[in-house]
Amino acid sequence: MRDFDAAPLDAEARRILQLNDRGGYTVPTAGLYPYQWNWDSAFAALGFASFDISRAWAEIETLLTGQWDNGMVPHILFHRTDPGYFPGPDVWGTETALGRGTCSVPSSGISQPPVLASLAWRIYRADPAAGRGRLVPLYPRLLAYHRWIIAARAETGAVVITHPWEAGRDNAPDWDEAMAGIEPLGVEPYTRRDTSHVDARMRPTKEDYDRFIWLVQFARDRRWDEAAIAAESPFRVADPTLTFTALRSARDLKAMAHELGEDEAEIDGWITHLEAGAETLWNPETGAYDAKNLRTGNFAGSVSNASFLSWWGGLADDRPRATLARILGQSRHALPSYDPEGPKFDSLRYWRGPVWAVMNFMAANGMAEQGLTEEAARIRADTARLIVENGFAEYFDPTDGTPAGGATFTWTAAVWLAWASPSAGTGAGGR
Repeated sequence: MRDFDAAPLDAEARRILQLNDRGGYTVPTAGLYPYQWNWDSAFAALGFASFDISRAWAEIETLLTGQWDNGMVPHILFHRTDPGYFPGPDVWGTETALGRGTCSVPSSGISQPPVLASLAWRIYRADPAAGRGRLVPLYPRLLAYHRWIIAARAETGAVVITHPWEAGRDNAPDWDEAMAGIEPLGVEPYTRRDTSHVDARMRPTKEDYDRFIWLVQFARDRRWDEAAIAAESPFRVADPTLTFTALRSARDLKAMAHELGEDEAEIDGWITHLEAGAETLWNPETGAYDAKNLRTGNFAGSVSNASFLSWWGGLADDRPRATLARILGQSRHALPSYDPEGPKFDSLRYWRGPVWAVMNFMAANGMAEQGLTEEAARIRADTARLIVENGFAEYFDPTDGTPAGGATFTWTAAVWLAWASPSAGTGAGGR
């Protein structure tokens, strides 16, 4: 890649971000995902920061217009109705949700991996002069978001999800035991829209979807009351993705607090709490961090790309290195979303095998920060090669690089601009 001319792909990546721009917010890709998604939007901002820093801040500001009064930032904001997507705002029914308060933006009732503070901090560091006036009013909102995470989702220290969509890894094997405990009786009739845009083999199964919708109805019937959901839902899983992204964001919030002259004591408490929770996710049988079903106490037994976000979370832990070496050794394209030797591996089905550029960005940057420079360089090179050879797809087959899911995908373009491209600097994306 050293002699590769990145200019044409850089230009294409910028074009994709602008193509998916809906005026203040960016959709992941037209058709398949026509709304503003939480962590997609944070990565979009990171991509915009490489060429339009003001537009990057606008992306974050628009996302936070959907923040509920209790601090939660929803995983989808429905700025404009689009009949091509299911489930829409009518299915979520969050108008009278407890905790929503005065927020008027239609939204889902769950959140997503809290990468927002970390990527906002990277954008700020790329241009503090341009960013300080934008960061100051956003800081209390970011703090409120993490205060909600700690209060509503971190009872064991590890951060839990109440729906697979909340992890961003919708159909990962991590949730199989908890999903099997759901009998999806009473699911209202529905028509999926995703499989009209993408080959069904690349998407979650109907059995998955029935349970996805059952969980939405379950929480809607309780007006999205976090206490009732925690007490009554059969699905409550401690998730490496949320735990490590929350831990990283807490560390970055602490840096923000220091920069802005704010008190750091509350955040210090969060970091201590989350570090203790992360330790509960260490599975000695797999040699990796793993999801844990809080209803049964069982580990998922899943080695995933989320297992290796511990370094992104700032943990100086060498224990996962042997498992990482094994995964890298058996993968033509790193980093697969599930162990290629695992019994549930499917190279094309969403989060049961494919490679995702955003996960590679976090995993590799964390590894580089913790001294795993060779592993980080391998993952960055693989990510760049996948994009060079196969375009800006949503995700890729780890065995042969086949592009899968949606095309002209925002966060893949953003990761290219911020990190994977040979021309990427050391600004917002980092190295």
